[in-house]
Amino acid sequence: MERTLFEPEHELFRESYRKFLDQHVAPYHAQWEEQNIVDRSVWVEAGKQGFLGTAVPEEFGGGGVEDFRYNAVIAEETTRGGFSGIGFTLHNDVVAPYLVGLANDEQKKRWLPGFCSGELITAIAMTEPGTGSDLQGIKTRAVRDGDHWVLNGSKTFITNGINADLVVVVAQTDPDKGAQGFSLLVVERGMEGFERGRNLDKIGMKAQDTAELSFTDVRVPAENLLGEEGMGFIYLMQNLPQERLSIAVVAAAAMESALDMTIQYCRDRKAFGKPIGKFQNTRFVLAELATETTAVRVLIDRFIEMLNAKTLTVQEAAMAKWWSTEKQVELIDRCLQLHGGYGYMKEYPIAKAYLDSRVQTIYGGTTEIMKEIIGRGLNL
Repeated sequence: MERTLFEPEHELFRESYRKFLDQHVAPYHAQWEEQNIVDRSVWVEAGKQGFLGTAVPEEFGGGGVEDFRYNAVIAEETTRGGFSGIGFTLHNDVVAPYLVGLANDEQKKRWLPGFCSGELITAIAMTEPGTGSDLQGIKTRAVRDGDHWVLNGSKTFITNGINADLVVVVAQTDPDKGAQGFSLLVVERGMEGFERGRNLDKIGMKAQDTAELSFTDVRVPAENLLGEEGMGFIYLMQNLPQERLSIAVVAAAAMESALDMTIQYCRDRKAFGKPIGKFQNTRFVLAELATETTAVRVLIDRFIEMLNAKTLTVQEAAMAKWWSTEKQVELIDRCLQLHGGYGYMKEYPIAKAYLDSRVQTIYGGTTEIMKEIIGRGLNL
């Protein structure tokens, strides 16, 4: 399908990013998967080439362009290459809006240059061992003590958790106020009492460092409060639509990639004396998958336009997230089936795509939570 979303400058950006992936990621990603973490040097190289902080103002070293289409290019090309270890989308799509939109001038000068250079890797810590998608159930607590906040609690499933130098932590600062009692604190590498637990052993996305974090009487300077006290939950609700659309962008690209590799496999693989693509069942399955992939692509491209126009609603982002990721998981499963026994072998890219895809319906808010958000918006 011909896409009309991108301008020539986006395609030039895509070409440059592909070259970056070919030179600085492709030769090393398998090794990073074995090590369960990417080398920090790839972040610095990405920063040098302008792939971090495209929406950050130029005065802080960023691209100075608030255009999610650049974010989409990075997500799409990273996904198509199967490079699930590099956490650039979390950095650019999820954390950047908090720092750009909420940080004061002093904080921006302190954090954004390193954010854009790749020297400061970021993460956001919402999920806790007992909360999952229930953000209002967060128990991590911060108590004001003079010029500091004393932070206690634990987080889990934190993307970039091992490599992160700056972690935006969601914490209770006034438990009596319910949703109005949460604030955002920026915890920095080296703060006493801030410890990283296991680099979690996942079934997929093996090179992506996903960690447990713990905070024991961490004295966070008051000047590391991000935005206003008590506004944390509201900030999350404002920024989650972009995070969820980012996940949907990955889903659409993953579907296209899996479909392409499966069509090629069905052309090459022979059974009973002819390519398996010549069998009617194969053609019918691929026809269904091609239609579903096109439908997801049309929806996601339209929603990217709406996000750029600042008209994408919380409910629409939830629609994009649950539907695209469920279709992604379903499609890749059916593509693996068409590969037969070879699809179960890790040497085939479809096997890696299968393992990497499964978390998509879980993080960023589960499918069930997305449906609940949509349902509440129907005024039933």
